[in-house]
Amino acid sequence: MSPANPEAADRVGVAILAKAPIAGLAKTRLIPRLGAEGAARLQNWLLQRTVATALVADVGPVSLWCAPDMQHPEFRLCRAFGTVSLHRQPEGDLGVRMLAALEDRTQPTLVIGTDCPALSPERLRRAAECLRGGDDAVVLPAEDGGYVLIGLREAAAVPFMGIEWGGRHVMQQTRRRLGEMGWRWSEPATLWDVDHPHDFDRLAESFPDVQAWLREAT
Repeated sequence: MSPANPEAADRVGVAILAKAPIAGLAKTRLIPRLGAEGAARLQNWLLQRTVATALVADVGPVSLWCAPDMQHPEFRLCRAFGTVSLHRQPEGDLGVRMLAALEDRTQPTLVIGTDCPALSPERLRRAAECLRGGDDAVVLPAEDGGYVLIGLREAAAVPFMGIEWGGRHVMQQTRRRLGEMGWRWSEPATLWDVDHPHDFDRLAESFPDVQAWLREAT
C-alpha cells in the first residue's frame, strides 16, 4: 500500500532549543559587552531569525523547545511566523534536552540552537538531504570545537553520552560516539556561533541589521 502522502516520507523535522529572551538568563557571557537587557534583546533577534530560517527551509515540521517554559510572549509570537509547535525543555544537561526533542518525532530530525546566525535555509536543506540520502547522522561542527546542528535518522542516546558539554572537545567526542555505533555521518560545513564578546563583533560585521535592532529595542 502506498502512503497517503508520499512527500511526508521525505520530511525532516527541525527542533530548535531556545532560551527565553529574559535579562540575566539569556546570553549571559555577552552581558559584560551588551548589558543584561542588551543580551536579552540579542537573544530575541537570534530566536526570531532561527525560527524564520527553519520555516523558510521548509524541510519538515518545526518545533520550538522552550526554556525555562513556554510562557514568554516572544515564544508565542514565533507561532505567528508559521506552523511552529511549542514544547517545554526537560530538566537535564544539553544531551538530555536534545534527545528529548529527537524522541518526540517519528521522522528524521535536525536539532539546532539559536546561536548560529550563519545557519541558513540552504544549510538546513543540505543537512536534511544527508539524512534522506542514507546517512545515520549529520553534524555541522562549530569553529570552537562544539557543533551547531546535529541530525539523526533515528533517535538514539549514545551520541549524547559522556560528552563534556560546553567544552572544546564536544565535536571530537561526538565523532567517537558515532564511530563506536558504526554509524555513517556527514559534516557538510563548519560554522561559527555567538557566545563571547568577540563573536558579537563578527556578528555585527556580518549582519549590520543587528545593531539597528538593538538600538530600536531600547
